[in-house]
Amino acid sequence: MKVHILTIFPDFFQGPLHHGIIRRAQESGLLSIEVHDLRAFAHDRHKTVDDRPFGGGEGMVLKPEPIFESIEKLGLASREERLSSSAKRSGTESIVLLSAQGKRFDQSVAAELATFETLVFVCGRYEGVDERVGEHLADRELSVGDYVLSGGELGAAVIIDAVTRLLPGALGNEASSRQESFTPRSDTQSKDGPDSTCSSGGLLDYPHYTRPADFRGWMVPEVLSSGNHEEIRQWRRRSALEKTMRNRPDLLQAAVSSEKELSKEDKRILEEFSATEKVWN
Repeated sequence: MKVHILTIFPDFFQGPLHHGIIRRAQESGLLSIEVHDLRAFAHDRHKTVDDRPFGGGEGMVLKPEPIFESIEKLGLASREERLSSSAKRSGTESIVLLSAQGKRFDQSVAAELATFETLVFVCGRYEGVDERVGEHLADRELSVGDYVLSGGELGAAVIIDAVTRLLPGALGNEASSRQESFTPRSDTQSKDGPDSTCSSGGLLDYPHYTRPADFRGWMVPEVLSSGNHEEIRQWRRRSALEKTMRNRPDLLQAAVSSEKELSKEDKRILEEFSATEKVWN
């Protein structure tokens, strides 16, 4: 995968892109990342990349010219070609505008982006980016959460990290990405819902413990050292459901509505919870 980042603060990425899985993916040739300074595409003596908004208002807006010119230098397909049905199926190129007004980024979007050969991230700043960038250049607009950041750089780093984890060969153990929170049920699993030792089934992951078994008097659940794999599986799934109900009940509601991720056992457990937990009602 090739990743291009357009920003007015290229030095920001000297840290986030040079550690852990992203660094190893680049060293192994799975991923290449280029950071482009938008000011290099501003041609006035002051390298101006922003201007006052039409209609008045506070703050400054990133100008369209440097952004369009920098992306055109990359030689990508046109927006119309990228949005065509055949291009979507082939997953070749995508230009992502980071914006608080964008669609909320989640694991399913990360999985979709991981299928592309080339990704371009446009990092907004100030009051945002000239709307013509989103209307005529970028093919998707993403936000990493319902809050406002000072710029798109942090969001781009978050998305690149999440996507890199899904590239084949990026993780030491390929099963790791299937065992994490938000991971949909794998097609190789039982048709009667997710296997808690493999996929979270779109919910939160189960709790994890390691040594020592006794830490300051807090004991690891006895079942985890019992050696009984079926009892461990049941405990993990029950704990995952309970944690999801406590921290992210919206995920449970979505799973119940879809009728895809919950097994008969899951539904029985949830019925038990609903009798005692006000949060579910």
